[in-house]
Amino acid sequence: VYARAEHRAVGRGASAAAACRCSRAAVARVMGDAAYSFSLTTFSPNGKLIQIEYALQAVAAGATSLGIRASNGVVIATEKKVPTILVDESTVQKIAMVTPHTGVVYSGMGPDARVLVRKSRKVAQSYFNLYKEHIPVSQLVREIASVMQEFTQRGGVRPMGVSLLVAGYDAQGPQLYQVDPSGSYFAWKASAIGKNMVNCKTFLEKRYSEDIELEDAIHTAILTLKEGFEGELKGDNVEIGIVGEDGEFKVLSVEQVNDYLQEVE
Repeated sequence: VYARAEHRAVGRGASAAAACRCSRAAVARVMGDAAYSFSLTTFSPNGKLIQIEYALQAVAAGATSLGIRASNGVVIATEKKVPTILVDESTVQKIAMVTPHTGVVYSGMGPDARVLVRKSRKVAQSYFNLYKEHIPVSQLVREIASVMQEFTQRGGVRPMGVSLLVAGYDAQGPQLYQVDPSGSYFAWKASAIGKNMVNCKTFLEKRYSEDIELEDAIHTAILTLKEGFEGELKGDNVEIGIVGEDGEFKVLSVEQVNDYLQEVE
């Protein structure tokens, strides 16, 4: 009698365990990758880190930015929209100088970009103090990408919700790189990030040529930003940074941007 009762109890326990496993499997099928969305360091069955996918969505929701590598320089440009007319537009800066010959522009979360710019400047200054020369663009990009990658493999942090376009001029000539939240980076001839990046990349593919010069690249950058831009492009809602053969990175003033806008009309 006791043996039969024990057998029935074991049977009921096994059935409950099997039902629990089936329930978990059903939930996993329904939720899919969402079941892994709260863990940064766990891959989903599709081989994705879902938090990085969310970080890329933050980039895609940001203002459009783009970069073009010319034969004699690089131009980076971005939309600079403020949420209300009460904000002082002169205090909003999306293009930052890292070294005298290198600058960056971002799309995504501004605070994350500021952290990366600050870390980049520290890396560049340490290199200069050690070697008495400015850090090569490719090495600076590699250091930025390493920082971003570290934020994808540790618990207690989240990926950087920002992508960067890094423009510079060094012994290798004009350089343009894109760095994404995963820490991946590539050299580009021309690229766009942000909410209108698909249309901008399509436009750039049609307009870009290997022998384009810096002045023409500035005009092309402005025309590209006009694709899908809501409202009128003006000197105070567009920011442009350039680096030419002199190796000096600079951000154009509002007056200079307005002059270029008049030239493309």
